[in-house]
Amino acid sequence: MGILIDKQLEIIKRGAVDLVNEAELIEKLKKGRPLRIKAGFDPTSPDLHLGHTVLMQKLAQFQELGHTIVFIIGDFTSKIGDPSGRSATRPPLSDSEISANLKTYVEQASKILDMEKVELRYNSEWLAKMNFADVLKLASQYTVARMMEREDFKNRFAAGNPLGIHEFLYPLMQGHDSVAIKADVELGGTDQIFNLLMGRDLQREAKQEPQVVLTMPLLVGTDGVQKMSKSYGNYIGITDSPREMFGKIMSISDDLMWSYYELLSDLSLGEIKELKEELVVGKLHPKIAKENLAMEIIERFHSEEDAVSARDEFERVFAKKGRPDEI
Repeated sequence: MGILIDKQLEIIKRGAVDLVNEAELIEKLKKGRPLRIKAGFDPTSPDLHLGHTVLMQKLAQFQELGHTIVFIIGDFTSKIGDPSGRSATRPPLSDSEISANLKTYVEQASKILDMEKVELRYNSEWLAKMNFADVLKLASQYTVARMMEREDFKNRFAAGNPLGIHEFLYPLMQGHDSVAIKADVELGGTDQIFNLLMGRDLQREAKQEPQVVLTMPLLVGTDGVQKMSKSYGNYIGITDSPREMFGKIMSISDDLMWSYYELLSDLSLGEIKELKEELVVGKLHPKIAKENLAMEIIERFHSEEDAVSARDEFERVFAKKGRPDEI
């Protein structure tokens, strides 16, 4: 762990929204050992989009700093489904659906993370072994009043929408994951803050040092308005063809492009700042900056050759009004 703490903090905080809390993180880093960095992914669908990769990019940064990534596949929590940001109860997934979806997650994550160095865990390892007495003990560590402080639960209750008791168990289960793997830091989207803080509470109950919580923003979709989501039709899938990816990235606004650079690019903040300055003084055209971003992302999930080919075809079709290549 030879990287200076100030430098690590600069990298860790890049693009982050919440850090609970920085003083605790500094104390953990001072110990000079690899920290256990936790992130959980419920296999609710077979394909990931760029919004999902924001967390994975941050995990990759932690990995490059020498920390241990604990990549949790929520094969058990998927049976409930994360209620974060939901206005209705999620439909349950079957075991076969969960099994099919999780197979693709590891393969797709390997495009960003060195999975050979990742500690890959399935939360069924500990959650499936709990008996009813264990569940009662876990549930006793939190009150209904505290649960109802959660905005989405509060809103659904006020609106008279169904709110299942099993949904109260989800944040407890996610928090218990942190206890089970002794997490030092947990990452999640801004909509996950309640669940992440739950981990801190349950670790204190278990006499563990509470994890630091780091949240990342939800990537805005190609419409420039709502978070990236398949249901909104504004997503860029990491299994999309190079041509599709290039076209979708080129369609985002110039302002949104810089958010994509900060959250998805491997360029340093200093390098991104230089690009912005070149654009302001006219040394760089926004189209070129966007093309470079598109090529970097396509190269990550496909190849350099695919990126060049997608750029050339885009130029031929849209700039020169040519015909697209046959698929």
